[in-house]
Amino acid sequence: MTIYDISVHTLAGEPASLGDYQGRALLIVNVASKCGLTPQYAALERLHETYSGRGFSVLGVPCNQFGGQEPGTAEEIAEFCSTTYGVTFPLLEKTEVNGPGRHPLYNVLTAVADDDGEAGDITWNFEKFLVSRDGEVVRRFRPGTTPEDAELVKAVEAQLS
Repeated sequence: MTIYDISVHTLAGEPASLGDYQGRALLIVNVASKCGLTPQYAALERLHETYSGRGFSVLGVPCNQFGGQEPGTAEEIAEFCSTTYGVTFPLLEKTEVNGPGRHPLYNVLTAVADDDGEAGDITWNFEKFLVSRDGEVVRRFRPGTTPEDAELVKAVEAQLS
């Protein structure tokens, strides 16, 4: 099974497939609206806008597992992201990223180690996974790494060359 075989749902609850993104590099990020890191939404949107024309997309995955910081309904999340940060990148439905209810997408993502060699559970909101155009998870960035971080931008650009 590749990442493209994983079924997901859009924030609106519609069935979707990661196969819809085949051929695009992705930055998959578990997001939350009431977190100290929430301002990263703005930088994620800038990254998406900068590189979307070159075959890149940010993919946001709301999650309420860290301090209850994504309590809203799908409609509230969509409204918040749109009006507060002008988010145009796709958002999936609210998802569990750790524990027994972990979504199959995160079974694949959390198997990848970060630059320090640490794999396993998501540590907090805004953990980022870079996926190549062919569906391989190539880098994992912990929550404190901002979307403007030079290493992250360099890694994205490497997937687009």
